[in-house]
Amino acid sequence: MTRVFVYGTLKRHGSNHRFLAGQEFLGEAQTTGGYILYSLGDYPGMVRSTDGTYFVTGEVWRVNDACLAQLDALEGIDEGLYARETVELAPPFNGHRVETYFYLRSLDGRPILGSSWPT
Repeated sequence: MTRVFVYGTLKRHGSNHRFLAGQEFLGEAQTTGGYILYSLGDYPGMVRSTDGTYFVTGEVWRVNDACLAQLDALEGIDEGLYARETVELAPPFNGHRVETYFYLRSLDGRPILGSSWPT
């Protein structure tokens, strides 16, 4: 089982939430400072920020290996769209290994969303 931080369309009520069906919701969460969201059109992309004042809100889920493989495919891991890496979260999830998806492609012309993606 892997803990995953989701911050966009995978959140409850999001357009891709069905990919988390049957998995365990652990709670709402927020990153520590140093992360920011950009709008990529119909979905967001999270990147690390040099400005420590930005943080991202989302949810933590415990997922099985089959679900994780589906999430990796959805997020375009093999195509180099996103990378799944460890993210630092604020309490109560600090100190726990939690992974998330970081956007890898150019952000030129993409608007900054800041901390949250509406669902």
